[in-house]
Amino acid sequence: MEEKDTHLSSILGRRRGAVSGLDYEVTPASQDKKDLEIAEFVEQVITGLPDFEDNLKDIGDAIGKGYSALELYWDLHNGKNIVRHMEQVPQSKFIWPDSKTPKLLTKDQAWEGIALPDFKFIFHIHKTKSGNPVRQGVLRVCAWMYLFKNYDIKSWIKFAEVFGMPLRIGRYDSNAPKEDKEALIAAVRSIGSDAAGIISKQTEIEFIEAVKSGGGDFFKKLADFCNAEMSKAILGQTMTTEAGDKGARSLGEVHETVEAHIQRDDCEQIAKTIRRDLIRPLVGFNFGWDSPLPWFKLHYEDPGDLIAEAGRYETHLQSGVPISVNHYREKFRLPAPAEGEEIIQYGGSQPKKDEKLVNGSCPSCAGELLVNSNSVEWSKDSLDYFVDRAIKETDHAPLVDPIRKLLEESQSLEDFRDRLLDVYNDMDPVELGNKMTEALLTAELAGRFESDGGSDA
Repeated sequence: MEEKDTHLSSILGRRRGAVSGLDYEVTPASQDKKDLEIAEFVEQVITGLPDFEDNLKDIGDAIGKGYSALELYWDLHNGKNIVRHMEQVPQSKFIWPDSKTPKLLTKDQAWEGIALPDFKFIFHIHKTKSGNPVRQGVLRVCAWMYLFKNYDIKSWIKFAEVFGMPLRIGRYDSNAPKEDKEALIAAVRSIGSDAAGIISKQTEIEFIEAVKSGGGDFFKKLADFCNAEMSKAILGQTMTTEAGDKGARSLGEVHETVEAHIQRDDCEQIAKTIRRDLIRPLVGFNFGWDSPLPWFKLHYEDPGDLIAEAGRYETHLQSGVPISVNHYREKFRLPAPAEGEEIIQYGGSQPKKDEKLVNGSCPSCAGELLVNSNSVEWSKDSLDYFVDRAIKETDHAPLVDPIRKLLEESQSLEDFRDRLLDVYNDMDPVELGNKMTEALLTAELAGRFESDGGSDA
């Protein structure tokens, strides 16, 4: 099917390529020294594989066919058991006698097969729906559309052969001799193949155009329909593959989001299989079978999503929510700066000349947390910085002005109390909550600032 249908080959290759072209990372199970060592070893082995990106594409072959297998070739290097390379095994080498457990066909067991040897294969079952793994592949649901399109194109070619060229009719007089008739038919045929010919003045040739009823459009519409159905099955949408008559930018963005969700699901399924079938034996053979396994991650996040996520993190930090430095660096794939390394700080602040990092941050840079093994505390400069920033950036007018106006209009304290609850009826509850949070945060920071003696202390 992939070899004969150009559209099907394109969209299936696009879905597999959306995984194989991504960056990947091995992260430790924890920050424990042993877990860091395990993660570094696993990453070195994977990086050392000669064709790992191609191997990812081979694993992704399960998307279309339901399952895929790669054979692991082990070797002993510097006292460690490592995988030298991986090689794809065709799906035809496996059978499913009980529809649950695959068996490998060998020369000795060419019919019944043998159980898969432990730690010898990466065997990926791509779960697109529940049920028999053999029936999971998206090519199965595309089979009918492929057949309809294939028969449609064959009929379309026959139609083009019959009606693609104009019909040539030669006319001769009823009393024309046989020689004139033979010359006329030869001329008609040569015009069809050579686009040139000669005839006598007593004869004529008429060209009748092919049918103008639009019969050929029927075949195109059916082929386009089949293409669209296959695009839905494999990519989840058609907007990014079919131009269509009309389209809206917002609809296209929705369809791209649908495709992004499919990519994320593919990545997470493949990462889970690699962790189980490749990382688990690597760690077990070399560090013990009870050692925690590092995580394998394919970075499928769109940079635009990370920008939006960074904005949310900034909001949480401004509202006082504590966030782990390790979690933040892992989320945005930021390597920790080395001791004494020159760094860039938020707002353009730079470390003082010859100043060294203290636990990954510079003490003189405004707004930085000073991190130690037990707690997180604010430096004096940090407190000054945030108080000043909160006062300048927080707009309390929408919260305070209605109360000030109500005080001016109220005749008594009881009148003010009764009308107070109605002041914010027209304000969005979310906006009101945000303004209250900003006000409380500013008040707390200002209180800490004053209790610490002010900016000149």
